[in-house]
Amino acid sequence: MSCRRMSLVLLMLAFAAVGECGLERGAAAKDGAIFVDLDRARVVRMPDDAQTLIIGNPLIADVTMLKSNRLMVVTGKSFGSTNLIVLDQTGNQVGESLITVAPPMDKLVVQRGARRESYSCNPDCAPSIDLADDHDYSTHVIEAMKLHDGSSSKR
Repeated sequence: MSCRRMSLVLLMLAFAAVGECGLERGAAAKDGAIFVDLDRARVVRMPDDAQTLIIGNPLIADVTMLKSNRLMVVTGKSFGSTNLIVLDQTGNQVGESLITVAPPMDKLVVQRGARRESYSCNPDCAPSIDLADDHDYSTHVIEAMKLHDGSSSKR
């Protein structure tokens, strides 16, 4: 195994160990906390009398109410935390949760000085794009995706 591949494997194991010891990232954790991965959606049950959802910072997370079955979809849009306030039909607050958006556990971030690169590792690592990645790296990955997409559509 190459030295670079061994380093990536060791980093992935370290991140996995932190994830096992860290916050539980269930659909709705206790104490009103909701954890969602960046660029992923999570379904969460709403209080029975919920009529209006207010998200503190829509740049961090987006929430969509599914009225027919008392569920909402929480989508992670950017790293960070924001709050979610739930109101009933008379405008009374019936709930509040803290939404925390974090990088997915299957992502590997390589920091090369000021340059940041992201890799999706499930089980092998491949280049991917994430917030805060280096511009040149992101452009290179996007071009590779376009080339791949263009070649697969010509079949």
